[in-house]
Amino acid sequence: MTINEIRLRGVLPDVFVGDSKAPGDVWLSDITFSRGGIYLVEAESGAGKSSLCSFIYGNRADYQGNIYFDSRDLRSLSVSEWCAVRSANIALLPQEMRIFPRLTARENVEIKNDITGYCSRERIEEMFGLLGIADRIDTPASRLSVGQQQRVAIIRTLCQPADFIILDEPVSHLDAHNNNVAARLIMEHARELGAAVISTSVGNHLDVPYDFVMKLSR
Repeated sequence: MTINEIRLRGVLPDVFVGDSKAPGDVWLSDITFSRGGIYLVEAESGAGKSSLCSFIYGNRADYQGNIYFDSRDLRSLSVSEWCAVRSANIALLPQEMRIFPRLTARENVEIKNDITGYCSRERIEEMFGLLGIADRIDTPASRLSVGQQQRVAIIRTLCQPADFIILDEPVSHLDAHNNNVAARLIMEHARELGAAVISTSVGNHLDVPYDFVMKLSR
């Protein structure tokens, strides 16, 4: 199965129902993210960018309105269908990264790649090298800096096929050089798959040419 569009129709987080603040370009609007597009969703802290990522990924359903994968409402997907979507159609880099501190950097990546079987060992090591952390690959994650952990999380996110790559503040802890390297790696992966990239930011955003920039709040 291929997902060609993610459509939001009148979506609003439950926590914002009754709030008089203007909702911005996304909430309560009709929005379509198309496969192959590059999107930036800008937001102030607390505007709901992480909620948006969680809604699309199916981790949360505390919203009004509807979200569709093509013509399929997300609320109708079974557990097995969600498992298939998350391994083959939607890749997510969460803001909190979800790095396991007792595992090494390599093990944090392999815990996903063992499920998808997408990347070779050589490709994983190549990505560590490109992101400047080859010498940390067998270091426990608890001994990595936050920026190094973010790079490990980026590598893990890319260890699967996807129609949509959702990145919640993917470079918030990276300097300009590592932002540029991460951006090139992510865009190469997206182009190979024909995938869309949906990235969120409160300021320091992924350094790529965006097709569309949207705001969650005004």
